[in-house]
Amino acid sequence: MKRYAINGPTMGARWSAVFHMPSDFDVSSARRAMIDAVTEVDKQMSNWRPECDLNRLNAARPGGWVALPDGLLTVLGAGLAIGHISGGAFDIGMGDATAAWGFGPAEASEDRIRTARLAKRSPAHDVLELDRAAGRARKHSEMCFDLNGIAKGYGVDQLSKAARQHGIEAGLFAIDGEVRALGTQPNGRGWSVAVEMPNPEVRAAHSMLELQDCAVATSGDYRHWIDVAGYRLSHTMDPQLGMPLRDPPASATVLACDCMSADAWATAMMVLGEACGLALAEKLGLSVLFLKHDQPTGIGCGLFAR
Repeated sequence: MKRYAINGPTMGARWSAVFHMPSDFDVSSARRAMIDAVTEVDKQMSNWRPECDLNRLNAARPGGWVALPDGLLTVLGAGLAIGHISGGAFDIGMGDATAAWGFGPAEASEDRIRTARLAKRSPAHDVLELDRAAGRARKHSEMCFDLNGIAKGYGVDQLSKAARQHGIEAGLFAIDGEVRALGTQPNGRGWSVAVEMPNPEVRAAHSMLELQDCAVATSGDYRHWIDVAGYRLSHTMDPQLGMPLRDPPASATVLACDCMSADAWATAMMVLGEACGLALAEKLGLSVLFLKHDQPTGIGCGLFAR
């Protein structure tokens, strides 16, 4: 068996796939299918694309049905469900705040930040209605949706789906910090995945996971952030305040059966914080690892629930 490692750009990051197949395997066909899979997700869900399906929904007037592709409806449905279960900690309706603080296509704007912070907010699961049978959705009030906390995980799931359609039953698939493992390596071992040390200055492993038929996602405050008066603000929004989290954990890592769920729950855990996050994880049977900052080293200490 030959080891293949392929990758490419997507969603402002890179996708990758590692797997073993016979030496005569048609890797070019598999690569094209994976590129098509992540490109389709990007076309449907990226706020950086003005013409994307998600932005059509954002631009629609409240009360009007908007026809949407099945993939987007799947992600919206999962986002609403996890938002409800998490008590609103995960909220796909934070697009206005995300954009206002400069975590979207445009630069930060004081006026838009002020508007986002003063806005009267309802959770997305109270505003957005889905009609999966008819392939449509509608808003009951104005809301701007952002799927940055779940779309990459779904993209990883689509990567693994494309791989399976080409006969690849075992491999490791990733977009940025979202990873899904299928099967095992040829030696019978699981796939090794690092949990990154929460230090913005270096890239190093804090710990290692060995995955088999499992997905993992990490959300943190140390890679995507802005500096405001010398204070680092995370890209993860506080749904209640319409602004970045003020004192989040260094990172939250979640294991799940699919990467879309792991991605969304990692964001939810960042918002909930260690105490509330661990309590909910225990209740739901989620495997979660929190890392807290150790100021002198940036290494952090871990809190785990399953």
